[in-house]
Amino acid sequence: MQTFQIQIPESLSLKLDSLLDEVKNLKENLQQPAVTKYLTRHQVAEMLHCDISTVHNMTVKGILQKYQISGRVLYKLDEVEQSIVKLHK
Repeated sequence: MQTFQIQIPESLSLKLDSLLDEVKNLKENLQQPAVTKYLTRHQVAEMLHCDISTVHNMTVKGILQKYQISGRVLYKLDEVEQSIVKLHK
């Protein structure tokens, strides 16, 4: 079996190295899609230090958005956190 050597011009070799570095950089910086965390009504009430009826009232008023699957009411953690507003004095 014979082995062949191919000489690549230096400019092409540098471009290939640069391209390889960019691919490695993109691969390292590639982020996995964020997983949505859901909370039950009780978890939201505990998180906000309030009663479950208060969570219900905030949902009716449109402050919180609820989601439902098979009769189970859930809230998205990030939406609950976003519903908390900063007060200005």
